[in-house]
Amino acid sequence: MRARPRLALVTALLALLVGLVCAPQAGAAASGTFRNPLNTGPDPFMAYANGAYHLTTTQGDSIRMWRSPSLATLLDADPVTVWTDTDRTRNQHIWAPEFYRSGNRWYLYYTADDGTDDHHRLYVLESERDDPAGPYHFKAKLTPPDHADDFAIDPGILQRDGRLYLAYSGINAYQHNGLNIAPLSNPWTVSGNATAINAAGGCPEVREGPEFLHRNGRTWMTYSTCDTGKPDYQVWMMSLADGADPLVAGNWSQRSGPVFSRADGHGVFGPGHHAFFTSPDGTQDWLVYHAKTTSVNTYTDRTTRAQKISWNADGSPDLGVPLAMGATQDLPAGDPGSGNYWINDDGRSSGPGGVTYTGAWNSGSGCGAQCFWSDDHWSDRAGATATYTFTGTRIALLSVRDTGNGIAAVSVDGGPEQRLDYYGAIRTGETLQYLSPRLASGAHTLRVRVTGERGGASGAAFVSVDRAEVYTD
Repeated sequence: MRARPRLALVTALLALLVGLVCAPQAGAAASGTFRNPLNTGPDPFMAYANGAYHLTTTQGDSIRMWRSPSLATLLDADPVTVWTDTDRTRNQHIWAPEFYRSGNRWYLYYTADDGTDDHHRLYVLESERDDPAGPYHFKAKLTPPDHADDFAIDPGILQRDGRLYLAYSGINAYQHNGLNIAPLSNPWTVSGNATAINAAGGCPEVREGPEFLHRNGRTWMTYSTCDTGKPDYQVWMMSLADGADPLVAGNWSQRSGPVFSRADGHGVFGPGHHAFFTSPDGTQDWLVYHAKTTSVNTYTDRTTRAQKISWNADGSPDLGVPLAMGATQDLPAGDPGSGNYWINDDGRSSGPGGVTYTGAWNSGSGCGAQCFWSDDHWSDRAGATATYTFTGTRIALLSVRDTGNGIAAVSVDGGPEQRLDYYGAIRTGETLQYLSPRLASGAHTLRVRVTGERGGASGAAFVSVDRAEVYTD
């Protein structure tokens, strides 16, 4: 009869050991790690300047920028609107902003139209001071003479041997969205015709989002191929030897096959429209990109993510394999850290706090790579609750959206409830469901209550509980 206490003790010790192995981020390491996503928008561009990361993504009606001293706190950073436009020829469908420093000013490149996609053209803004967040004023429309009135998107800047070049996706002999490169006499003036580049890509329809790295005697141009709604949207690469003219198409050498593509086992689909940035101390190269958690052909669910890249023995960049959403990564070298930590739905946490349940809940690992630690909880029973305890200034809830999800009521510290609809027209994993208001630093609670209600399009009323991200900034 005394074997049961010993068995319970052994079980508890094993659970403790498992916890130590599975959650090594607790303590000091928690401030040196982060998890994706960094932003809920697509088409990211990132630069580290003036002691902070600066991130833009496609917003459609304006250009917004998120700033944070740590990569780990970009998701809870408040955006700054750096550009809106009253000119009706260019104030709609504002896509893919990128910003570069030249002298003591920043130049922000983007594409926009008048409401008709084929009217997309390229534009550039100039900052009023040495700050990537602006303010900005309109500087110029960018039009190569041989493509003065042609469709053009996704401007990217190549700086090489003291010269500037504008690369973009637009009409050429190879694709409606093909790669072109033109000379610039300064950051806002195209000074010659564009050269069309016949780039390979696995899919026939798109070559877009050109970006550049320079190392080991070569310039590496990476670009995205296939329609961005497809799960097979991916990154390919060409290179140019030092001393070769970028405006001679034959000087670009094609790399065979994709260098960054879907990773089904990690639940990552359509990775692309990327950019490169360096760590705060300048010693590491990083990739920022968008991807999806669904294999459905859709333009929704594209979120911004980041991971470190390396370099191959032949001198080429190794972009690696897309990591699963929520994978814990070390922050870039020189990043001051944030103190962020996670809480899993099973109660494990890398910081102070956890989650407890009342009422009937299901749990399991059927969601696999779509969930944090490959498990989640779900319930459709009205009145069932999940209550997080945490210490910090803000909390984010991420979990699966699905066609059978319903409505939850969320409250912080016993305050008024906010209704949240967890329904999604397609199933997506690790979706940002809720970001709390900023709170006073200290201990807090957040309660998720299942209402048992659902919208008309949903087939059921389930609420999914998975990862919480706690912010301490």
